[in-house]
Amino acid sequence: MDWRMRDIICGLGSFDLCVSEFVRVVTQCLPEKSFLKLCPELESGSCTNDGTPMRVQLLGQDPQAMAENAARAVALGSPGVDINFGCPAKLVNRHGGGASLLTQPKLMQEIVTSIRAAIPRELPVTAKMRLGCDDSTGAIECAQALADGGAHWVVVHGRTRAQGYRPPVDWESIGRIRESVPVRVIANGDINCPESYARCRAISGCSDAMIGRGVLAIPNLAEVIQHGAPPLPWLQVCQLMRRYASFQREHQADRYLSGRLKQWMKYLCAHYPEARSAFVAARLCKDGESIMALAEAAVSASVEH
Repeated sequence: MDWRMRDIICGLGSFDLCVSEFVRVVTQCLPEKSFLKLCPELESGSCTNDGTPMRVQLLGQDPQAMAENAARAVALGSPGVDINFGCPAKLVNRHGGGASLLTQPKLMQEIVTSIRAAIPRELPVTAKMRLGCDDSTGAIECAQALADGGAHWVVVHGRTRAQGYRPPVDWESIGRIRESVPVRVIANGDINCPESYARCRAISGCSDAMIGRGVLAIPNLAEVIQHGAPPLPWLQVCQLMRRYASFQREHQADRYLSGRLKQWMKYLCAHYPEARSAFVAARLCKDGESIMALAEAAVSASVEH
């Protein structure tokens, strides 16, 4: 969900807020260019082109460094700071970031407290977490640590780090966390259609949701959930793919284009039968131009049918 994808997805409507890719913090205050590379919206009022607010997300384990970078993000225009305690990636976790911190609730609290003290009080500090590393026994303790540290709200992904993204998602545990902390809890995980949102809301008791992978499968999922809109037809999805590819080429990021479009097509296969043949063909492509040609062909095939 890079800034190009944020611009496309948020432009379809009905999102209240989007969060940047995480800015990796180690032990020093990062230069402005490190933030602008991942969060160019900072130069346009911290909003996507359609006006959806964007908040910078930080990932790291050093409270002082996290606080210094939070202050830098806010100085650059971020309307608050989000903290990533949920990334399950092995590389991130080997270096003490993301979900690995779920074994250290006191450190989680210290990080939030430090960031809370470093930025203006009127700006929110928010956090995303999972249910735990290997099991969910410490989930409530971790959420309470975030609340005690001053988190404005907590997003909870209903899986452990060990689960990755494998089913099942545990919305019941999200509900128990919601009942145990004095701050708003936002549900996350496997919300990919109106029915799953309704089930999650009923089981967890959370009225608010964060969606990620689901919106890659149905690009206008927020409109579908909020207003009962039909999913975009395949032709329009292909046009969005073409626009994304054009973004990548325009900003000289073509070396990522092939992989990013293949990844997106794989998610689209969950809802669009047309995406399956496109994905099979895309797997053989190794450059952006080939993927562009495939996207154009997919649009033409949709028109013909």
